[in-house]
Amino acid sequence: MDWFQRLNEYFPVEEMKAKEQIEALLKDKSDHYYKDESDLHIMMYAEYAEFIFIDFLWVSEKARGKGIGKKLIQQLKDKRKTIILEVEPVDENNVDTEKRLRFYFREGFKVSGNISYQFQALVSHSEIDLDIMYWDEQEKTDEQLLDYMITIYEEIHSYKQKEIYGYDPKPASDVVKLKV
Repeated sequence: MDWFQRLNEYFPVEEMKAKEQIEALLKDKSDHYYKDESDLHIMMYAEYAEFIFIDFLWVSEKARGKGIGKKLIQQLKDKRKTIILEVEPVDENNVDTEKRLRFYFREGFKVSGNISYQFQALVSHSEIDLDIMYWDEQEKTDEQLLDYMITIYEEIHSYKQKEIYGYDPKPASDVVKLKV
């Protein structure tokens, strides 16, 4: 099974990108969008001067609890940059949502409760509210995290959206903002 099939089987359709978009990111933005994979894991991430965005992190069910996720996160922490990721709120019908949150909390991630983020699910043509989590050795302001999220939305999530999905992206200000 190839990397895209593994991601597609694990992540809800609302959180997936089209394979064409991910391949375009890997090819066209190879200076900062990366895929780290083995038989037991896949991590897709973007690295910028000040922060790293984890787009997808998957660990094989048979390898969970063996430290692979912790090791991957530590490799990113060793770069000494803010790490950002998006998570769906806990769903009582999906135990993986709670397990993921517990894992990220154990790894020192915090939830930014002051950022409203409506993920544009381009494959399923829907919008879902996601929480923003981050890790850093120092506190980050909501304004800093908002700036990072705008970059992520404009450079990663909206990349080639019109070409691949057939419609223009919403303005970042409609998708990610500070709560009032």
